[in-house]
Amino acid sequence: MTIHPTAIVDPSAKLGQGVEVGAYAFIGPHVEIGDGSKIQHHASVDRLTRLGAGCMVAPFAALGGDPQDLKYHGEPTTLETGDNCLFREFVTVNRGTGEGGGVTRIGNNCLLMAYAHVAHDCQIGDNVVMANCATLGGHVTLEDRCNIGGLVAVHQFTRIGTFCFVGGASGVSKDLPPYTLCEGNRAISHGLNVIGLKRAGFADEAIETLKQAYRIIFRTRTPLADALAQVRAEVPQTAEVRRMLEFIESSKRGVSR
Repeated sequence: MTIHPTAIVDPSAKLGQGVEVGAYAFIGPHVEIGDGSKIQHHASVDRLTRLGAGCMVAPFAALGGDPQDLKYHGEPTTLETGDNCLFREFVTVNRGTGEGGGVTRIGNNCLLMAYAHVAHDCQIGDNVVMANCATLGGHVTLEDRCNIGGLVAVHQFTRIGTFCFVGGASGVSKDLPPYTLCEGNRAISHGLNVIGLKRAGFADEAIETLKQAYRIIFRTRTPLADALAQVRAEVPQTAEVRRMLEFIESSKRGVSR
């Protein structure tokens, strides 16, 4: 473990083996930092944050700050991250709120590029990428392997499904289905994320069945409930098709079509 003499580390913080804390960094009370993580100069990891192993927090990033919510009144809440996450310059991630479950959670192998923001009570899966200045409102859910473009703004309480790719400068106000490409001032689906699926090793048959389901749901004028029933009747019920149907049927804000 290496701690620069100008760094401030609260006595209650727990630092794992091989942790490096750079010049003028701040580690707050009851913080836990996993083995091999690096907190670079001028970075801040505030109270009640649990950072996984092998993470990197770049200069001027601030993790674990108080939630920006007027309903928050100082109750103890947490931020938890998985392993091997990269938080680049000026990234901000806030803790949860008592009314929102008390925890903001980020999975494994996530990359948050410079100036990205994750608000209180967000739930982020594994292998998620948020490009520069992407912003999540409170209570947002990003499922595994989402890719959020630069300058994207995501409305509170929305969900973005697994393998969804959101184009830069989009505004997300409704749930975005898994496996799709979405963009726009009010982001809508423009097709399947075929390139992303192929890179991830999805079989051609799985992609083809998703295409069939996608055409029925998003490329016809069929009312949504009827379209979902048609997919169940006509399209092979692969795991991916079932996931898309379950995501849409469980939506509370509505799904962008």
